[in-house]
Amino acid sequence: MKNLRMKMARMKMDMSQTELAQAIGVSRQTIGLIESGEFNPSIRLCIAICKALHTTLNDLFWEEAKDGEDKL
Repeated sequence: MKNLRMKMARMKMDMSQTELAQAIGVSRQTIGLIESGEFNPSIRLCIAICKALHTTLNDLFWEEAKDGEDKL
């Protein structure tokens, strides 16, 4: 599943994928893969992304289940 919330938060901060990647110590390709839903980041990487984008884990990575229950 694409992570459009992460992409929007990055764009709101006026950061490119490259700039975000440099800020957290990963490759630009890693950021692209996370945003496209092709890579599931570790919790450590999720926290680093949230800190760099000044947001929370819930805002970027929490999904609502279709039956109304929360899930990761």
